[in-house]
Amino acid sequence: MIDIIGTVAGQIWRYLDANGESTPIQIKANLGLSNTMLYLALGWLSRENKVNITPHEYTYKISLIR
Repeated sequence: MIDIIGTVAGQIWRYLDANGESTPIQIKANLGLSNTMLYLALGWLSRENKVNITPHEYTYKISLIR
């Protein structure tokens, strides 16, 4: 399972690199992820200090840390 989460984290990283700041809904829709996999992978990226997660209205904005 850890391999799958790491792979999805890589997909999210590449998506953010290509598309810039996005909401979880945008990431989920464009990559075809389940809620569970999306948030597991975002947790992975957050723990590795690869993404900023900023509250925005009723959701969050996700961006890469450069």
